[in-house]
Amino acid sequence: MGKRIVIALGGNALGGTLDEQAAAVKNTARAIADLIEENHEVIVAHGNGPQVGMIQKAMTALHKQEPEKYGLCPLSVCAAMSQGYIGFDLQKALRDELARRGIKKNVATVLTQIEVDKEDPAFSNPSKPIGTYVTKQEADRLIRERGFTFAEDAGRGVRRVVPSPRPVSIVELDVIRRLMEDGEVVIACGGGGIPVVRSDQGSYEGVEAIIDKDFASARLAEEIHADYLIILTAVEKVAVNFGKPNQRWLNSMDIEEAEAYIREGQFAPGSMLPKVQAAIQFASSAKGRNALITLLEKAKEGIAGSTGTIIHV
Repeated sequence: MGKRIVIALGGNALGGTLDEQAAAVKNTARAIADLIEENHEVIVAHGNGPQVGMIQKAMTALHKQEPEKYGLCPLSVCAAMSQGYIGFDLQKALRDELARRGIKKNVATVLTQIEVDKEDPAFSNPSKPIGTYVTKQEADRLIRERGFTFAEDAGRGVRRVVPSPRPVSIVELDVIRRLMEDGEVVIACGGGGIPVVRSDQGSYEGVEAIIDKDFASARLAEEIHADYLIILTAVEKVAVNFGKPNQRWLNSMDIEEAEAYIREGQFAPGSMLPKVQAAIQFASSAKGRNALITLLEKAKEGIAGSTGTIIHV
């Protein structure tokens, strides 16, 4: 019997440029189609780290050229743009791959808003790097002109950092559910979703933030009652003592073990840590729910229990 699966695609499944993405999604589509061919019900989420930074940089350059004609583009709008063009490439590649296999399914991208709490502590502590590395002089200018916040990123230079609040609710959840019930393949919550807050009048307003795609994917998986959350990354399994002589790959972790490893500082912030935290969030949300962290190419084998790291109750 097939499972209901949310797949959270990482940057390695999308590439870093337009040309890289167009090539990468073909391989991504094959791996997703493998699961659909096994009669699993698949919902796809994805990141947008390089893409949203690229869009904002391009829109800012346009503003500089003709400031009286083109205003500064809000980060929430840049996130929406990234959802659109990543979704276009993904749904085209996946639809072509399914058709090649004789599988008759539509593929639809849902432009997804995700509500966050305007009182989330993340707004007082910007931490999510976006865009390209800049010089200290460029950073100082943008701090003066735009009020941006910058930080050193992994010893490689200075990048802008923005708040990364936790997702509260998915605005288009009912639409996503209806498409799933009709048997379609849905791409949703791209880039963690477009971050919005609810105004006092009840409407939604975009905010300058980036939602971590793994937490957004976990929220989506919870809300649609998925059996599996698959978080795809650059390694086949999660490791403790990563990169050290006593490195050890993990086949599985229960919630208590995973939380103990987090307390030990085993997982790097901004890398494996949010993936494990999102996996814990989903696995602990209801009995019988499991999260899998593995490579894109190993997703099918991971569901079969032969590889990857399973996080369970």
